[in-house]
This record gives sequence, C-alpha cells and structure tokens, in this order.
Amino acid sequence: MKRVLSMLTACAMGAAVTAAPAAAHHGWNWTTGENRELTGTITGVSLGNPHGTLEVEVDGETWTVEVGQPWRNERAGLREGDLAEGVEATFVGEASSDTSDRRLKVERLVIDGQTYELYPGRD
Repeated sequence: MKRVLSMLTACAMGAAVTAAPAAAHHGWNWTTGENRELTGTITGVSLGNPHGTLEVEVDGETWTVEVGQPWRNERAGLREGDLAEGVEATFVGEASSDTSDRRLKVERLVIDGQTYELYPGRD
C-alpha cells in the first residue's frame, strides 16, 4: 500500500511540473498588460487548439498573433476563411513583455470594418 501511495504521489507531482509551463504560456502573464494595435496582412495561418496563431506582416516585420480557440473564434462571429493568408486586419491585444518577441495575444480584431471581440470585457 505504501508503495502504491508513493507511486501515485510521484505521478501527481510529475503531472504538475509538466503542466506549469503550458499554463504559463497560455495565460496572460507573459504580456505587458497594456493594449497595442497592429495592422497588417496575414501571411501564415495555424488554427486549432489550444489556440490559433497567425503570422502577420506589419511594416516589414513578422509578428506572431495568437487568436482564440476554435470555439472562441466562432463565438466572436469569425467564419472559415476570415483568418486566411492575404487578409488585411487590425489586431488589438497585449504584446509580449519581452520586446524582442514580436507576439500579440488578440482581444479583438477588425476585418473589412467588422469588429470581432474574442475576449469581451477584457480591457
């Protein structure tokens, strides 16, 4: 019994240790806490779980833009093809606190004058 309890404890500790980096990345603690606006053209798309990412060309620089999970994008009103290569959009969200990391976690975006709120009430 003691051995089984030790194994269960070790497994639980291992799960907690491996989950910590994922939780840190997928939260907001890596951001500045302040909104920033970027306008650019989508050059790469990877949609899916745990969240979608876009490569966006902004004034000659490539940014990684994190959008929501598929259900969040759909709930905001985004349809298939809205986030596609060649689409110009404005993204509002929180940038990485590491200024060398051109990454933005999107709260809202605008495509062709239509605003999509991924995290309503966040700001």
